[in-house]
Order: sequence, then structure tokens, then C-alpha cells
Amino acid sequence: MASAHPHNSFDPAEARPQLDLSGPRLKTALETMIHSCESTGGIERYVDAMKLKSKIFRDNFGPGKAFELSADDFTRIASLMPTVRRRVGPYVEDETYPKLQKAIDGLFSDEETDVKLAGLCAAFPEDKHHRWVRDLGAEILHQTNPEVYPLMNRWVWDRKANSGVIREIWYCDIDHITLEIEDCYDTYLMLREELSQFLTDNGIFQDVMIYIDLLCASIYADYVAAQGGSYLKADFSAAEDPAKHMRRLLGLDGVKTKSNRKLPSSIDGNAELLEQANLLTGDKV
Repeated sequence: MASAHPHNSFDPAEARPQLDLSGPRLKTALETMIHSCESTGGIERYVDAMKLKSKIFRDNFGPGKAFELSADDFTRIASLMPTVRRRVGPYVEDETYPKLQKAIDGLFSDEETDVKLAGLCAAFPEDKHHRWVRDLGAEILHQTNPEVYPLMNRWVWDRKANSGVIREIWYCDIDHITLEIEDCYDTYLMLREELSQFLTDNGIFQDVMIYIDLLCASIYADYVAAQGGSYLKADFSAAEDPAKHMRRLLGLDGVKTKSNRKLPSSIDGNAELLEQANLLTGDKV
């Protein structure tokens, strides 16, 4: 039987991760996020799109479900994962897709979260061309069960690269400092707790976990914009505003796959799922 809480348990004898976040930076980030969403229908529209994305994942991933998901349908769902969609191609071929299915199914074992993600990564070459695998696991876990799994994408925190949302909202200037913070489940969970408290203190009481995702994406989108789109430039180049980077980070930009295939009507029986999310961009998929 699957554990009710299939994630890392805190050992009272061990110190929890300490995140020294900046209240003023968070306040500015929240105001920026809300303002940047106004031109595309307001923040509520983004919340609805995130709910839609999560439903797509819940309907298609879970124990044993990966073996039922066709390569074509997986490719379409991968369009909602920006750091995955451009790199997963070699693993949706007839001879490689079963390996991907097996690796994804392992995410729904009784192992702790960090062990699950490590197991997924170990199924593929551990080089710079396969960093997307970590994000694949993080996206699937978070979108299928956001109550248990916080947002754990590399752009939230990547210790090796010393970059991510955590760095952008640290309490002091750390341009020449390496943060010794593990990119592990406990760190992401602590970040979620801190941001949840911040949001409720600022009057947001509904859909708090979704607002956390949006806030994180907005924070990192500002960083991407400041870098001129150089980070992950294959996915985030030529954006006109931080809100567009934000949509791309969250996979809400309605990107075409190379084969121009849409999400199929078999997903939730609704052929307009991606089109609804794509209302945020005004672009056609």
C-alpha cells in the first residue's frame, strides 16, 4: 500500500533548512506579478490555467498510468513542460519510450521524494544534455499531487548552478556568494511554507499553492528578463515582457510541438484543454 505521505520525513534531531528570505523583495515581486498579469486577463486567469494543467497531469499520470499513455499523448503533455519538451524527443521513439515509461512509473513508488527523483535521473545519462530529466520528475510529482510535492524545478533552486528563485529573494546581496542550500525536498517544502505564510499575511487565502507557483515563476521570469533571455535561451528567447517568461516557465505559453500536434480529445474528453490555457497568450497552437 502506498504511503499517505510519500516524501521525506523530518527528523526532529536534525535542523530544518534555514531560508533567509527578503520580505521587501517578496512584496515587490507580488506586486509585479499581479500587475504583469493584468494585460492578459488578470491573475485569476493564470490560476485557472494552472488548475487546468494540474488536472491534465492527474488524469494521465499515477501508479501504472505511464504504461497506458501513448508516446504521442506524452509528447503533447510535454508541451506543458518547457525545460522538457525540446529535449525529450529521443525518448518517445518506439525503441526508447518503454524505458521512459518505466522510469516515470518509478516516481509513484513508496520511496522518499529525493530517492524517487534520483532514481529517475539514474535511468538516463547524467550529463548536461539530460538535466531536463530532473524537471520531468519534479513536474509530474508536483502537478499530480501538489499537496504533497512542492514546486521543485531547477529554476526554483539549483545548488550546482547556484541559481534559482531562492537566490533572487535572499535577504541580502549575494552576487559573489555561493548559497550552501541543498536542492532537496526539505528545502522546497520550507520555501513553500515561507511563501505560504507571506501570501496569507498579504491577504491571499484561496489557491495559495497555485499563487506560490505563480510567484516563483514571476520572480525567476524577472531574472531571465534581466539577463536578456540568455538563460535557457532555446526556450525563453525573444520574450517581450516578464509575464511572457513567466508563462513559458510554467508551460502556459501554448507552444507547438515540432509536429504541431495538439493535446488530444482523449485527454479528459476535452479537445479545448490546451486552447483554454492558451487564451493567456492569444497565440494559436
